[in-house]
Amino acid sequence: MKFSPLYIIGLLVAAMCGFSACDDSVTTLGSSLITDNTEVVIDSTFTITGQSVENTDIPSRTTTQILGSLTAKEYGSFSSDFVTQFMPALSLDTTGTKAADIDSIKMLMFYTAGDFTGDSIVPMGLKVYPLTRQLPSPIYSDFDPKDYYDESNCWTPSTQIYTGNALYNDSLDAIGYRTVSVKLPLDFALKFYNEYITNPQTFATPEAFTQFFPGVYVKNTFGSGRVINFSQTRINLYYKQHSTYTKDGETRDTVYNRASAYMAVTPEVISNNIINMSLSQSLKQQVEGGDALLVAPASYDVKMTFPAKEMVDRFKRDGGELSVINTLTMSIPVETITNGYSINPPTDVLLVLSKDKDSFFANNKIADNETSFLATYNELTKTYDFTGMRPYIISLLTKETITADDYTFTLTPVNVVYETTSSSYYDSGTSYVTQIIPYVSGPAMCKLNLQNAKIKFTYSKQSIKNL
Repeated sequence: MKFSPLYIIGLLVAAMCGFSACDDSVTTLGSSLITDNTEVVIDSTFTITGQSVENTDIPSRTTTQILGSLTAKEYGSFSSDFVTQFMPALSLDTTGTKAADIDSIKMLMFYTAGDFTGDSIVPMGLKVYPLTRQLPSPIYSDFDPKDYYDESNCWTPSTQIYTGNALYNDSLDAIGYRTVSVKLPLDFALKFYNEYITNPQTFATPEAFTQFFPGVYVKNTFGSGRVINFSQTRINLYYKQHSTYTKDGETRDTVYNRASAYMAVTPEVISNNIINMSLSQSLKQQVEGGDALLVAPASYDVKMTFPAKEMVDRFKRDGGELSVINTLTMSIPVETITNGYSINPPTDVLLVLSKDKDSFFANNKIADNETSFLATYNELTKTYDFTGMRPYIISLLTKETITADDYTFTLTPVNVVYETTSSSYYDSGTSYVTQIIPYVSGPAMCKLNLQNAKIKFTYSKQSIKNL
């Protein structure tokens, strides 16, 4: 049997690739069949170092409200209340309705079934207070609401008791969400209705509406052992609507019972979780011993030194003028910390240059893969994997001097908001990151095994042979 020259060359290249290796080594793949020599260098000898740093003052403006408290000896004591403004409906249907037809008004807080940390059946209590003045902006997790509400003016004079399950109700258990409902004063409903009738411009913008109604402070007042993440909060008005209908030539009066969502928490308004955290002694001892722990919310980030200068120096020294950087990736092993409440590693983390962290969140930036990078926890491999770091290392090649600001990063837990677009009904759509905010989705913690992190730096170099 005869083989073509191209087939033989293909076998040789495949055989050479089969001998490549990339674990803690420098590997080159080359060819001498032509007059110049091309090598692919896979360098995985670089290491990173880091340590935990406090992160107790975070901008927690979010549409997710956290409420509750729990204590876990391996984690610490955590509690969260929240303050929030509301976005009003642009128009209200008042046809056939008068102030006397208003029955009640309620605040409804929705959460996905199971979206809580702790015990689902332990009874918890809350109180709701109307705010007396505008919330500040920016606002942080250590915000003190004492000057923003009147302790004597509580909308729930008796503590509202609630749990985190469906109380064995089969019809509720079948749906994917749960609701905590709080009845508010009828006087507020009447004030709200009359304002719309006499001054509809109050409802035209969030700014105008918050002048009329600054929002609420929701306070955890009773119980411990559960923290719930409310993904949606709105206020419903319940009322009667009078109408007529004609049957068999006869016009008759009828009354409908209506319920309408007249205001809700949206991204356009200020909503802030007031977080109180007391770390456990065991976590503090691990950090003091040098362990790199991520603890959230408002606890520990990890500050890391990335070997960028060493990479650039080696590339310039060994690569030559015709070299090209192919890829740069990093994988960080994660160890879970045993605890009694199933507190897991943060789902998403942001790696950002430390000097840019504050401005990243203040300016609502999105990870650009040059100075900031996102990674999602991989439950199968138990790692955070950063795969798109090539633009970062390329940007350093043109700098005359690389300083610590260029390679000192902070790894911090975040919540990521996605938006999905599709071109047709049959298109599953493409997801885009629209917002990255500091992590405020309940307790989370893990240990980063930095000494076993894998950095893979790949580049091609070419040298010309003189025949």
